Amino acid sequence: MITATGVLLIVLPLAFNAAFAALGARFDYPGILRRPTAEILARFRAGGASLVLLWWAFAMTAVLLAPTVVLLSAALPGAAPALTGTATAIGLLAALVQFLGLMRWPFLVPLLAREDADPDASPARREAIDIVFQAFHRYLGVAVGEHLGYLLTGAWTVLVGVAVVSSGPLPGWVGIAGIAVGGVLALCALEFVGPFEEHGWRLAGAVVPFAYLAWSLWLMVTGVTLLATGP
Repeated sequence: MITATGVLLIVLPLAFNAAFAALGARFDYPGILRRPTAEILARFRAGGASLVLLWWAFAMTAVLLAPTVVLLSAALPGAAPALTGTATAIGLLAALVQFLGLMRWPFLVPLLAREDADPDASPARREAIDIVFQAFHRYLGVAVGEHLGYLLTGAWTVLVGVAVVSSGPLPGWVGIAGIAVGGVLALCALEFVGPFEEHGWRLAGAVVPFAYLAWSLWLMVTGVTLLATGP
């Protein structure tokens, strides 16, 4: 179990960042999301089936988080059961909301892109396509995938960090790093909350990429350390 946990902790961030980088190269993601709907859908159509599959693969990295969460809790037997149980529940919710947020791309967006390409589509129909795309983007993308995703992922990371500090087999500095990284991720969840709802909090938007990079490095370091200290 220790070996499987360590391997997953290394593979997950590698897969996540590989898919993210590929989407950046192929689709100018996430910068493309600031463009008009018609331009986004045109770029999506130009990507073809391979881009749809790439989005599906990116969504699967969220699924990969679920077994990682469960196994990591089991790999910390010295921590309080209530703490690891809570961490497991929050981690599974983090995987779920990120999965739900991303799955609009391989299933909903292809339909909207095809409808938008219809030369006979009326202005009213194109306006409806724009509204549907933006509504799902704001709800599934911003609210569910990003806001809840950042918040729950950050909370899970903090709880795991506390569990590591209070138990073995990992050294305490791994837990402290997790608490710090998780706290920043949770803070980034406020990017589109309250007074920032319309345009977003610029500071949080600038910090998010670095926070996820730090989170990815923390996962890999935790995995390597677990493999090195395991039986």
